[in-house]
Amino acid sequence: MQVPQTILSENVFAQGVRLLVDRDAHLAEVVEKYGLPPLWVRKPGFPTLVYIILEQQVSLASAKAAFDRLKDAVRPLTPNRFLKLTDTELLRIGFSRQKTLYTRLLAESLSRRHFDLRYLHDLHDDAARKMLVAFKGIGKCTADIYLLSALRRPDIWPTGDLALATAVQEVKHLRQRPSPERLEKMSAPWRPWRAVAARLFWHHYLSKRGQRTSEISLLPGIAHA
Repeated sequence: MQVPQTILSENVFAQGVRLLVDRDAHLAEVVEKYGLPPLWVRKPGFPTLVYIILEQQVSLASAKAAFDRLKDAVRPLTPNRFLKLTDTELLRIGFSRQKTLYTRLLAESLSRRHFDLRYLHDLHDDAARKMLVAFKGIGKCTADIYLLSALRRPDIWPTGDLALATAVQEVKHLRQRPSPERLEKMSAPWRPWRAVAARLFWHHYLSKRGQRTSEISLLPGIAHA
């Protein structure tokens, strides 16, 4: 049975931040030092999922440049229009051969109406993730970034994101960057607000490196798969 899922509005996000700050002294230090983080959201749909695929294993700057070229080449960016591009054109835009394959398979499924991303909106997190990772080239972290940023789910925790792992290491004063398995175990105290905790850690990661998080419209996750 499909039921409406909680999404992170500005008010719900602020509530989550307050609860986490009261619960975790290290997260309270992040807010005290850098202020409140932005909500960081993306519009649900095919373009956002393509963008997240482009971000796999590359820098944010590289992914953004490729996505900007794609938007210039395909207006509007729909599955049908994407499929008109040749492999050579996609390579020139910045798609690797693997990402070309992954995105073509996704676009074909959406174009033929075998799948609709709107199906995900009313599914529980695990069910929505399962539907996404069924596509070749969409791993758990890519699915989680979509659920966290586009669908605004409050308890998504992308353990495969290297920026998140690095931030947790720094904020929690760990000797080593935590593995995905350890990140999962560490996240228990932040339930059911782990997507809020992730934004707090990313806020630390970007702010420490001199990036103005208020001007960043996209999530800072890097090198996920």
